[in-house]
Amino acid sequence: MQPWHLLVFALVSWVNREQQLTIEYLKTGNSIFREMVGKKRILLTDEQRRRLAVKGKQLGRKLLSELSAIFTPVS
Repeated sequence: MQPWHLLVFALVSWVNREQQLTIEYLKTGNSIFREMVGKKRILLTDEQRRRLAVKGKQLGRKLLSELSAIFTPVS
């Protein structure tokens, strides 16, 4: 193992941890938002739907379907 491998590994680990903390923060914010909104349907504007579509396309169908399974409320 080269000495720079350790440096790269440490950097990747740090970035991964920062991403995980960001994801946890956003999930918590979403759950709080859902508690505030309740079961009411959220109506999106065309611009909001477009922005979601752009981000969804970047994720890809497989990951997007996994996320929708996580965030779909169970009735």
